[in-house]
This record gives sequence, structure tokens and C-alpha cells, in this order.
Amino acid sequence: MSESTSGAISADGSGARTPQDGEKRPNVFGRIVLFVRQIVAELGKVVTPTRSELGTYITVVLVFLVVMMGFITLVDYGLGSLTLWVFGD
Repeated sequence: MSESTSGAISADGSGARTPQDGEKRPNVFGRIVLFVRQIVAELGKVVTPTRSELGTYITVVLVFLVVMMGFITLVDYGLGSLTLWVFGD
């Protein structure tokens, strides 16, 4: 059973192609051009949220922040009270 190594995944698992035996690695400018092309391709996949989705996202973030602020406030108050109780005034 023979496996093709032309599209082999790199050792770090990133999926980046590594030059095989006999293949020449592109020069710096070629790699920069490839990088920019990949960026443009990824930006083409970006979907802008609708106005209602954006409102929902903002609401979720604000509610999360209020809940976390309340939690941290309670923990801070509790630890402060515990410290005063242990070490006195």
C-alpha cells in the first residue's frame, strides 16, 4: 500500500506544505505573495452579521459583562470580609 506524499502535512501538524525531495522551496517574494493570496481568500469567507445579529451579539456581551462584574464583586467582598474576620480590624 503506497501513500502519496505530495500533499503531506508538516511535522508540526499545521497542514503547511513542506518541500519534498527534489522540490525547490519558493523564494521569499513567492512566499509573501502566497501569504497575501491566502489572506485575501480567507477574507472572502468572512460574513458580515446583519443588524439584528449584531444587536443580539452586543446584548449577549453586555449581559455577560454585568454577570461577571457581579460575580467578581461578590468574591471581592467575600474575601475582604474574610480577611477582616481573620486578621481583625
